[in-house]
Amino acid sequence: ISVLFLTLLLLFLALFPGAFDCCMKISHEIPKGILRRVERFEIQKADGLCHLEAVILHIKGKKFCVNPRNRKVKKMMRKIKHKIHRSESHVRKQRRTRITKQKEQKQ
Repeated sequence: ISVLFLTLLLLFLALFPGAFDCCMKISHEIPKGILRRVERFEIQKADGLCHLEAVILHIKGKKFCVNPRNRKVKKMMRKIKHKIHRSESHVRKQRRTRITKQKEQKQ
């Protein structure tokens, strides 16, 4: 039975390599220099396989696990979300303008 369990566990890990990729420890303090270079972030919830609430910061292929209640981290997350929202609305506005101009040229 233990050989069967071990085989199934190895098969699961081979098919889903990121399944156990959880933060085990979090930093409570994070330097501003690191926060400025964050490319994207993920939120890890304390449910399922991961038993710790964390924000995973991605910086040039590296990951940093930080406390989601940290004031600086919250501010950085709002800034990134605002930046993404602004760029998406800018793209929509550009597209709308381009379509309107094309319709005017056809008429």
